[in-house]
Amino acid sequence: MQFPHLFSPQRIGRVTVANRISFSAHLTNLSEKGLPTQRLTEYLAARARGGAGLIITEEQSVHPTDRAYEHLMEAFRPEIVAGYRQLTRAVHAFGTPLFAQLNHNGQQCSGALSRLPVWAPSAVPDVMYREVPKIMEPEDIREVIEHFARSAVHVREGGFDGVELQFGHSSLVRQFMSPLTNFRDDEYGGSFENRMRFALEVVAAVRAAVGADFTLGVRLCADEMIPGGLNLDDAKQVTRLLETTGHLDYFNLTLATFYNLYLVGGPMHLPLGYAVPLAAGIEEATALPVFATGRINDPALAEKVLADGQADMIGVVRGQIADPDFAAKAREGRTEEIRYCIACNQNCYGRVGLNRTIGCVQNPSVGREATEGERHLRPTLRNKRVMVVGGGPAGMWAAKIAALRGHDAALYERSDELGGQVLLAAKGAGREEFGVIARNERNQLARLAVPVKLGVEVTPELVQDEEPDAVIVATGSRPKACPVAGADGPHVFNVWQALSGEAELGERVLLIDYDGHHQATATAEFLAELGKTVHVVTSSLFVGADLGPSQDLYLSRQRLMQKGVTFTPDFAVMEIRGLEVHGFNVYSNVWDSFRGYDSIVTAMGNDACDGLYLALKGTVAELYRIGDCVAPRKVDMAIHEGYEVGKRV
Repeated sequence: MQFPHLFSPQRIGRVTVANRISFSAHLTNLSEKGLPTQRLTEYLAARARGGAGLIITEEQSVHPTDRAYEHLMEAFRPEIVAGYRQLTRAVHAFGTPLFAQLNHNGQQCSGALSRLPVWAPSAVPDVMYREVPKIMEPEDIREVIEHFARSAVHVREGGFDGVELQFGHSSLVRQFMSPLTNFRDDEYGGSFENRMRFALEVVAAVRAAVGADFTLGVRLCADEMIPGGLNLDDAKQVTRLLETTGHLDYFNLTLATFYNLYLVGGPMHLPLGYAVPLAAGIEEATALPVFATGRINDPALAEKVLADGQADMIGVVRGQIADPDFAAKAREGRTEEIRYCIACNQNCYGRVGLNRTIGCVQNPSVGREATEGERHLRPTLRNKRVMVVGGGPAGMWAAKIAALRGHDAALYERSDELGGQVLLAAKGAGREEFGVIARNERNQLARLAVPVKLGVEVTPELVQDEEPDAVIVATGSRPKACPVAGADGPHVFNVWQALSGEAELGERVLLIDYDGHHQATATAEFLAELGKTVHVVTSSLFVGADLGPSQDLYLSRQRLMQKGVTFTPDFAVMEIRGLEVHGFNVYSNVWDSFRGYDSIVTAMGNDACDGLYLALKGTVAELYRIGDCVAPRKVDMAIHEGYEVGKRV
């Protein structure tokens, strides 16, 4: 076997898992009115079907004061048990154990959702919610402990195989443990022993409630990664103390807090396996199984972590969101067929952070597993010759899905490489993994033996000569011209020209950001790494204004500032005169100008390349257009439309 450690069984308390791959807790927004839904059931069951060794649900609230998110399951309600049973039956049908994570978010809640005061150990507002909590009184503490126990009973009655207690990045228990958030002077504050008291009482109450024959674990913050907070040495001490109770069966690790949330779901700028050293540290401190997480998206990396003794289980979350069959493909040695996660965080973290249901840039069926996905594709009733024009993500997906359904699909691309704009995006500093999207789909097309014709400029005449039954146009988009006067000057370039090396840029570059996303920030960083002096102006409040939901904002700004990039926000560019940029502050209306630069680069967004589609309209019986040539958007919509038209053609 290629991965012997990864696919060996592991005992976790009273449960034996078939392999070391866990689909660990993460928010989905798939519940409704505090209860699990059929969509959530199908979502988890799809990962069980795909071979995950263990599944752990997203956090579930144990108390009415815990309302951090609108779509949070409420484990304390007795009526949830019926939904639990439906969920556990669906997952157990594939032989996969299922644990439920229980939590109270403490200060990291919103009274706007609960209509109740926020409860916390001390009156410390959370950095995200900024709501002053009520200091929990002894009777409040006892009430929450009782609710943890009551919720755990519901979990057991619902057919789960174990309970995981959230003591990690977003949890009331961690807030009691941490000197950053606990300023109490009673028996629950001050010394390490006092700050641990609440955690110990929660663990004891839950163990008493579920009995000795039920698996119980903790999601532990291994390092708050902030001065004055809990560090790895503290976490080792916490681990040893919790283990001595005899109540726990494993430790599942997380890190950071809401002060540095980007470390919880590390974006692609963080290295693969970035949190593994923390797991290795906790592994040294306990005899219980330890779960490692943190951008482990490759079975080879997971195997190495296990072989090196750094952990006992591997949390592969985004990797199994992107590809529900991750585990099965790895077990069967079909690693080239895995749709590898790139940690773009645009539709998993990004969508959930905007209170939408979870998604994935590369997997359009996420959250719709009951009806969508490759296993639901219906074979075509009539074989067609399908001509797909454009080898970006939209075109590759359209050709793949059409071929899977039995059509004779062929893909035409005018350049000498498949990938489209993701190849250009991958040139941006720290964005190299965007190229994995192209690699993933090239592998799929090769497996299906879809003819790929590179270096071919498709014209209406070529379409007429080829006589296809259907044409799918996926010709993408091009950079939008800067709409201000003087933007067509010889020293003004767009981000494509800058990234591709086509532009001959001077040493001092002014970048105009009307994008608010990676097109601007990644280009600025790319130029800074070339040794350019870069200044970015934007009419937004700050550069990279749209990067918050994907957890990219902090790291992007940090890297830009470390590389000497400077910024001017709130500035609307109105005219370019040679190498002078003129405009005004959008709040004060005071005019100003920038000069002393050698080159100007604009990030203005794109225009649709729809010429071929318009030329073919009315001449082809079955004609479609998808992706950016409809309207320039992000890659997830291109893939979604490629999938949809591949189903329909």
